[in-house]
Amino acid sequence: MSRVAVVFWSGTGNTQTMAEAVAEGAKNAGAETTVFRSAEFGRDKVSEYDGIAFGCPAMGAEVLEETEFEPMFSDVEKVLAGKKIALFGSYGWGDGQWMSDWEARCRAAGAQMAAGSVIANSAPSEEALDECRALGAKLA
Repeated sequence: MSRVAVVFWSGTGNTQTMAEAVAEGAKNAGAETTVFRSAEFGRDKVSEYDGIAFGCPAMGAEVLEETEFEPMFSDVEKVLAGKKIALFGSYGWGDGQWMSDWEARCRAAGAQMAAGSVIANSAPSEEALDECRALGAKLA
């Protein structure tokens, strides 16, 4: 059985809803799944999981949340080489550039993207939640 971590930060609840759908998809695919808020996860946990889904909304000028998520991710990204990961998040403005930038960071770190990233404008639609469940299944 594979082990999957779903790590997220959410300010409005939109990304949390997406995280729950990712976890549901991984569990339904047979993975042992643990959900973490970003403050609960660090580089010391990366090796415990076969796959990790990271979720963060776009903030400010389309960047990752800077107080809690970015510091955690900056530390974790140093040990992502060869790790199977997936990305998801919500946004309220812009065109999703933060996700493209984040994907590039992950590829540069040597992470293996399990699936295409999922983004939702504001509250995730049922279609976006289905995409999140599919993302979780692919990560499993």
